Amino acid sequence: MKKVKVLDIQFDVCTLTEALNRILDLLQNRRDESGKQIVTPNPEMLLEAQKNPEFKNILNKSWMSIPDGIGILWASSFQHGLRGRGKAARLIKAFFSLLALIFYPKSARKIFPQRVSGVDLMEAICSESRENNFGIFLLGAAPAVAEKTKHILEKKFPGIKITGTFAGSPSPADETHIKNLIQTSKPDILFVAFGAPAQEIWIHKHLPELKSVKIAMGVGGAFDFLAGVKRRAPSFMRILGLEWLFRLIQEPSRIKRIWNAVIKFPSRIINQ
Repeated sequence: MKKVKVLDIQFDVCTLTEALNRILDLLQNRRDESGKQIVTPNPEMLLEAQKNPEFKNILNKSWMSIPDGIGILWASSFQHGLRGRGKAARLIKAFFSLLALIFYPKSARKIFPQRVSGVDLMEAICSESRENNFGIFLLGAAPAVAEKTKHILEKKFPGIKITGTFAGSPSPADETHIKNLIQTSKPDILFVAFGAPAQEIWIHKHLPELKSVKIAMGVGGAFDFLAGVKRRAPSFMRILGLEWLFRLIQEPSRIKRIWNAVIKFPSRIINQ
């Protein structure tokens, strides 16, 4: 797959279907003993990576990196063809590209063909896992949310094999118990909802010990969305890149995180 960097973080250029096909090929034809890590960086995660070398290294060493967020698509398109341009030209291009993003979201797809959100990729993997009876373990989120997510997925994808769930935490105190649960249930697929960067760091640290796990992926708030604990933005808002606005309305306490994603991140891209 073609690779593209945004703020020194490497991404795979692919559609949801292409990403899913590559994952299924690995699941069906595992060629080595090591599990593979999938990451889905968003603008906030890229900003965190700039000040967290461990996190940055994990993102860049992952087996697959998928752009989660319209901001990543915009940044890659904005960077395209900028070499040698002065600051004034960059500011003018930034203004018009951000304006175009509102009225014509497809303008951000010059590099990446589509945004592949973590929750969409997770659901696609769950759906396809049934054909080969791949086992899935759901780790993280608030107490009882993973179990509720299990019931929702079993109803949505009849025949899905979910071998275990556990809330837990990325705390070292929980490590042994969590690893024992996973090793006992022997899943092929592990979804971790500890939030970034904790989930990516946890997977990177422990995946080599989880011998049955072929792929592991941090999914952030995916369990909350699937379990109905939090509402996901309507599809038209996701298409327009306004998912951040919907989440801000639902959770005003996220204002700092939203500021980072929609103000600080574009500024960093323009001025890099």
